[in-house]
Amino acid sequence: MRKKLLIITLILSLTVVFFASSVFAEYPEKPLNYIVCFNPGGESDITARTQQKYLEEVLGVDVVISYKIGGGGAVGFSELVKANPDGYTVSGYNLTNIILQPLARENPGYQTKQIKPIYTFEFTPDILAVRKDSDIKSLDDFVKYAKEHPGAITVGGSGTYTPNHLGALEFDKEADIKTTYIPFTGSGEAVPSFLGGHVTALMTYTSMGVQYREEMKILAVAAEERVSYLPNVPTFKELGYNYVEGQYRGLAAPPDMPKDKVDILAEACRKVNQIPEFNNKMEEMGFELVDYGPEKSSELIDRKVDFYKSILEELGII
Repeated sequence: MRKKLLIITLILSLTVVFFASSVFAEYPEKPLNYIVCFNPGGESDITARTQQKYLEEVLGVDVVISYKIGGGGAVGFSELVKANPDGYTVSGYNLTNIILQPLARENPGYQTKQIKPIYTFEFTPDILAVRKDSDIKSLDDFVKYAKEHPGAITVGGSGTYTPNHLGALEFDKEADIKTTYIPFTGSGEAVPSFLGGHVTALMTYTSMGVQYREEMKILAVAAEERVSYLPNVPTFKELGYNYVEGQYRGLAAPPDMPKDKVDILAEACRKVNQIPEFNNKMEEMGFELVDYGPEKSSELIDRKVDFYKSILEELGII
């Protein structure tokens, strides 16, 4: 009898130890799946690939990058909101995409509120560019030609209902012109098509402007002030157009991921942004680093929902 009680006690003790170790195990314990929703070679991919090494150092686990491409990010965002919220599946998020698609599309597969922001770590303003051999030499030339040939200028960009798409529509309205927007699945596809002559111009981001500065002529940047890494490029505002647009990017979680895990990943992103080597790499590539944690990111999204809703209403899209 006594032997039987000892065995039962031992089993109960082991059960308690196992339960405690599973509950209080340090997170993360296994590789993190980092979804990229756009083409290889675009801003989201470049960011994730540059972060990968540093996130692994900070978190102490492998970070595995996977691609879910299509629908201007909607395929990947839809996958994210259905993922297990155990803390091991996250996704890069593009703020404008996660707002505009649910506003403008009947069923993109997710709603903005389902995307739980972990951290917002960068911003890239829009730029408007033409190829170096183009007869268009300035923004004035661009506007003049567009007025004389309505719809003839094709403007490539990353996705539909993105900063590039919205930017093209906003500038058309501001300049009282008509161009034809051509969506690509990401900057990684848009830039080669533009350089290959498949579109007249490109609405893209400062990061692509820095990377391909020898192959494109940047007419203007959609920022409040000139950006340090493209100092010779005027802003649209300088040239008389009240147009400012761009993309905030960050890391997002499924809607039910526990706060403690969100906070751990947010702190990891913050630490990576503070690493001088990483910081220098990103800025050299034309990315402006920002540091918005979960709460500040949620506030930014809420503000931008109201802002973009008003723009879409003004443009007659909704």
